[in-house]
Amino acid sequence: MTLEVCGGSRCSCDYVDVYDGTLHSSPLLGRVCSGSSHTFTSTSNMMTVRFHSDHSATARGFLANYHSIPADQNTTLLCLPEYMQAVVSRSYLSSEGYAAWDAHLPDPYCRPKITPYYVIFNIPYNGCQTRREADADTIIYSNLITVTTSSAPIKRKRDLHLHFNCKMLQNTWIETMYVALDPLELNETQYGQYDANLTFYNSQSFLYPAYDIPYHVSLNQKIYLQLYFHSSDSNLQLFLDTCKASPNRNDFTTLTYDIIRNGCIQDYTYETHYSPHRHILRFSFRAFDFIRRYPSVYLQCKVVVCRADDYNSRCNHGCQNVLRSMRDTSSYQEKLDLVIGPITLQKNGIHKRNSVWEVMQQTVV
Repeated sequence: MTLEVCGGSRCSCDYVDVYDGTLHSSPLLGRVCSGSSHTFTSTSNMMTVRFHSDHSATARGFLANYHSIPADQNTTLLCLPEYMQAVVSRSYLSSEGYAAWDAHLPDPYCRPKITPYYVIFNIPYNGCQTRREADADTIIYSNLITVTTSSAPIKRKRDLHLHFNCKMLQNTWIETMYVALDPLELNETQYGQYDANLTFYNSQSFLYPAYDIPYHVSLNQKIYLQLYFHSSDSNLQLFLDTCKASPNRNDFTTLTYDIIRNGCIQDYTYETHYSPHRHILRFSFRAFDFIRRYPSVYLQCKVVVCRADDYNSRCNHGCQNVLRSMRDTSSYQEKLDLVIGPITLQKNGIHKRNSVWEVMQQTVV
């Protein structure tokens, strides 16, 4: 990715920082603080741009343009919710003197699917000797495809190593692959999305999901919700950071009601319920409306995903005030925003059978 930034103020007032990747764990490519034009090129398809202002004056500001550089077609990596998919072109292997059957993972039981054109590895995040590391911004899953032509005691052609990584950050997966021990080095980066849903349930048994659009309830009726996070990594856990209500599904700032905020319970009817798995959150509260000025209520819930073995993560800090929460960047955490609704009150005491449900997932704030 290449970004061209033009600045219009001085460093003593406003400026723009450009990072080669994520904000907390990537090198600073440069700072723009004058009227000059600068061009920055990242080593992947992710770049962070941070604007700083002291609010002392208002000027024309900054202008940025970016474009992407086409990736190499010899290798492709997809970071899916349950596994990584690494695809290597057979024509590329052949051009380097290798056959499709020469490629393998460290785990001999994890074999690829070989098609007429590609060698395809589907690698789970918790299997095939996949390694896991973490920093302030990401959890990194990595593995290695080794390509070798020799099954004899000696060899005169060095191995080809394909290193690939899936980095979980914010509400995306960042994917990289590169080739080592060979004059040709390839780099690829793409993004994927988390797979999570938030669902209404009819009772605290959480056996039968509610299927209404809108979801009809009575005033003061208990509303049960379950959040399910799809991942093959069993070492992740969930924490409900914030959940607030609004009469407008597109506006959660003008008129809202907090049920839980920064892990602190705001509504006295809020309850948590037993969950059989770390990837599942269950909770409830009693129904209300906005003084009958609006026909429906929507919920926006912010969920934090952490490593289960990280006892310094946000998931283990519980209720926090705003300032402390903003400073909590010592360990990895992932934030997802989910919106569900609408919820409407029963009219004239008529009960309706649930038939359909709706979930809308938004990008992370």
